[in-house]
Amino acid sequence: MSFPMALFLTVLLLIGSGFFVAAEFALVAARRHRMEKAASDGRRGAKAALAGMRELSLMLAGAQLGITVCTLGLGSISKPAISHELDPLLHRWGLPSGVSYGVSFAFAMIVVVFLHMVVGEMAPKSWAIAHPERSAMLLSPAFRAVVKVVRPLIGGLNKVSNTLVRLCRVTPRDELAPVHDREQLTHLVTESARLGLISEHDSELITNSLTEPDSPVGDLQTPAAQITSVPAAAGIDDILSTAAAHDRSRLLVFEGPLVVGSVHARDALIARARDRTEVTARELARPVPELAAKDTLGHAIEQLRRHRASLAVVSDDTGRLTGMVTLDDLLARLTHAAPPPIGTRQ
Repeated sequence: MSFPMALFLTVLLLIGSGFFVAAEFALVAARRHRMEKAASDGRRGAKAALAGMRELSLMLAGAQLGITVCTLGLGSISKPAISHELDPLLHRWGLPSGVSYGVSFAFAMIVVVFLHMVVGEMAPKSWAIAHPERSAMLLSPAFRAVVKVVRPLIGGLNKVSNTLVRLCRVTPRDELAPVHDREQLTHLVTESARLGLISEHDSELITNSLTEPDSPVGDLQTPAAQITSVPAAAGIDDILSTAAAHDRSRLLVFEGPLVVGSVHARDALIARARDRTEVTARELARPVPELAAKDTLGHAIEQLRRHRASLAVVSDDTGRLTGMVTLDDLLARLTHAAPPPIGTRQ
């Protein structure tokens, strides 16, 4: 084989090794929930990446097979080509045949190992870890196509390796174990506090943040009878006088039995400063999310965040208003801090 052809094959083998290394680390490092979202959004390669993550054991075996083949190719093609090209040159420089062969062999070995480790493994690994989801979507379609071709061989090798693992009394898995669920995390926090790894206060705070999101918002609501409100046609003076009389900064705006939003006393003051004295509560009202009494605290916080609101109304199964919750109430429940006085919650 000519030296230029050997160099060309060396480049191809390094690219192949880098491809398998990057694909392997991308599938391991990629987050499942991000890939599922990407697949639901229709992003190219996401479905192939998800399928690879579900057959992770098989895909890793395919990657190892590809890396091994590329390594053997570099050893059988690249190293002899470099050695044979360098040996005559050293011999012409006056080195004895045995010495020139040994030096050329060592030099070829160093060059091939360096290229394989840096170009064929370390650089692709670092790239895949830095961008796991993107690299997984980019490489998985081609990677799965290669694995599909040699699937019977990989399947046989995988069965043999799983048998050896079972002999060590370990159950092999085809994919990474899922992250800890809430119950497991709560147990870990309890054990950490028992062993003195974290303080009791931190343990209580973390446990509350794990368990309280499932609490119903109906237990936190301010009853409808205690809600301060103004009619939709109320003017600036009515809004400010009602807010001052009840020591509230936010007021619900009603039009008949319906809640049309909430108005903040600050917005009324700004309108007055701008001589917008004819504006009504309806025009200043901001939309408020509607929750059911059985909705969880975690769901309520997510709705407030999504709507960029600081309060929400709570209704029963018939749609009748039963109360109201504020972001302060919900956060205080999560941290078990003392909730603000009822007069300042709204």
